[in-house]
Amino acid sequence: MLSTVALFCLSSGASAQSGEGRPAEEGGVRSAEAVYVDEAPRIDGILDEAVWERARPLTDFVQRVPRDGEPASESTEIRILYDDEAVYVGVWLWDRAPMGIVDGESIRNAPLDDSDAVLLIFDTFNDRQNGFVFGTNPAGIEYDGQVSDEGRGGGFMGGGGRMQAGAGGGFNLNWDGSWDVATSRDDRGWYAEFRIPFSTLRYGDGAVQSWGFNAMRRIRRLNEESFWSPVPRQYSLFRVSRAGYLEGLEPPTVRTVLLTPYVLGAAERDHRAGDDSFSYPGEVGADAKVQVTRGLTLDLTYNTDFAQVEVDEVQMDLTRFDLFFPEKRPFFLENAGFFNVGTGGTELFFSRRIGMDGGGEPLPIRGGGRLSGRLAGMNVGLLHIRTGYDGELTPGTPTGDAFSVARVARELPNRSRVGTLFTERNPQGLGEGANRTYAVDGQLGLGEGVTVSSFLARTETPDLEGSDHAAHLSGSYESRELRAVLTYREVGDAFDPQVGFLNRDNYRTYSGFLMNYIRPGRFPWLRELRPHVSYNTFRNLETGFEQSARLHVDSHVEFENGAFFSPAFNWVREGLERPFPIHPDVTVAPGTYDGWEAAWRFNTDESAPVALDGGLDVGSFLSGSRRGIRLQFMGRYGAQASVSAQVSHNDVQLDEGDFTATILSGRIGYFFTPRVSLQSLVQYSNQLDMWSANVRFGWLGTAGTGLFVVYNDAQGVGSLEGPLSRSLVVKYSRQFSLGAW
Repeated sequence: MLSTVALFCLSSGASAQSGEGRPAEEGGVRSAEAVYVDEAPRIDGILDEAVWERARPLTDFVQRVPRDGEPASESTEIRILYDDEAVYVGVWLWDRAPMGIVDGESIRNAPLDDSDAVLLIFDTFNDRQNGFVFGTNPAGIEYDGQVSDEGRGGGFMGGGGRMQAGAGGGFNLNWDGSWDVATSRDDRGWYAEFRIPFSTLRYGDGAVQSWGFNAMRRIRRLNEESFWSPVPRQYSLFRVSRAGYLEGLEPPTVRTVLLTPYVLGAAERDHRAGDDSFSYPGEVGADAKVQVTRGLTLDLTYNTDFAQVEVDEVQMDLTRFDLFFPEKRPFFLENAGFFNVGTGGTELFFSRRIGMDGGGEPLPIRGGGRLSGRLAGMNVGLLHIRTGYDGELTPGTPTGDAFSVARVARELPNRSRVGTLFTERNPQGLGEGANRTYAVDGQLGLGEGVTVSSFLARTETPDLEGSDHAAHLSGSYESRELRAVLTYREVGDAFDPQVGFLNRDNYRTYSGFLMNYIRPGRFPWLRELRPHVSYNTFRNLETGFEQSARLHVDSHVEFENGAFFSPAFNWVREGLERPFPIHPDVTVAPGTYDGWEAAWRFNTDESAPVALDGGLDVGSFLSGSRRGIRLQFMGRYGAQASVSAQVSHNDVQLDEGDFTATILSGRIGYFFTPRVSLQSLVQYSNQLDMWSANVRFGWLGTAGTGLFVVYNDAQGVGSLEGPLSRSLVVKYSRQFSLGAW
């Protein structure tokens, strides 16, 4: 916890260096100028207006991969304009082989890893840690998200953001802003034209401002990424401290009020609840977004419904621990990273706890509000939500909960931060008192590559006795050739963050990770080798009994076209202090079980019209062995259609009995335009004894609004044979501006 203490000591002295200005040592950091215009360009993807000639082009992009530091293989030009309402970005993506341009899928927030793409990042507070990302592909989709803490916690992003940890991670892909983009192409390349309203962004005070800015271009046939402000190979677009500067902006002080009402009609029948016929409920509700200051936003919600949100993918669970599902509900997404404290299965705030009962079933969200953004140089997040029904369903049954969250953090220079968090879950109707969590956290950046982070937390839970604390300390080092991480964490047996996510308790863990990056230039088909080793152990906090341990030995093999192979071997130990019912017919006896397993992963070139990825797990498992395979076939027809089919199958043979675990899933998508689509997801799980189907038609407006028609069907198999539930939901929402104040 030394880093937290040190950061608290530094915070008062460093308050004048909040990171909202330019660092004194600018070196060779690039600078661009935004030009004010009286007449805005048309957003049609055809950059033929004379007004674009007024801006100085940003050129000379530099590769990150495959040959970091060298000039980009194709020329790119960017020009930036603005008026009283929006920032306009025009991008000329020249290409001497236009027939090789890969369009990608034509649907909002489709992954950009496997298509040509351009992405922009705006660090609007110039704090060198956070930013707004906007991107597109040649199909003209809207791709956006929010970066917090330079992407730490959100997984590595090569530009498309396929690996990300939902709303609370370092990159929140699920955030949807209100903006426009259009693209076009000809025999010289392709072009993109962005309009990003100031009302979509959040920024500080000051008449004339300097923002952090960077741009990345991907040329997929070359598997090349290049940047306007160069970024070392070990980092990504999220490395906001490597961005250049965008000068000359005079953003308006107008504060807007946006109202998004919805109306919903449904036909539904829940066979599990004993419904003997369909019911036809209807709902109305609304969200409001009030820009309190330039950097602070108040979100209000009434009778919230998330019928349009994509359903979760079924996950296979052969462990004793809870699974993590990312937040996708729009109300919780803006500035979600500001609320994030914790990592590695110990998330102190997890918004998906809101609107769920103790059994994981959804509860209505009656109303509430979120205040989030930047205030007096601090990152601020306040939330209060009430859930449940208007009255009790049965005597003695609680009607829901009241959730409250308060988060304050100060960004300090060089990736450093200090903050505090409070959460409360207050049961309504039982009178048993509230569950509360208190936490402090900090992060310290040392030089370019070293980062130390920590948190200390405790909870209060009525009638729960024991050790109610959690502590975490980790340090990482990252360079062009090496990455190393050391972590220590402990969680008490009575630590119970009921507005968080905790996949296990009563443990102490130590872990270490070391990876070497090798780039053998002599083989043109081989891009990189990443040999690495890691070890972690989880032990009972009181007795020292080893609950889990794993030694992982592997080398990622990345090919020049994006194909990948990982021939990993793991030594795994599982210690059971009590019987573990892994299957309805199989319970593993207490004891310590260890052995070796092969855990191989691979994928072919996923930008090709047909691709395959998968994995193989074979070896020791608890008291016996496991043979597991996962295969996913993916097909794409230009930008208009995609299909995938996946099978995950595990054959488990234990001393206590044998069983299989299988998940089958299939996806089909047809994209009429970037805003009109029809998608389906069918899933089967023999662990859940059911299959389900979800079909969604979406006609999107701005910021995730629009018309949605959603059909859901669940059928039982085996012990649950027969229909389980069926529904057809039609929802329409639209965003209105109520003016400014």
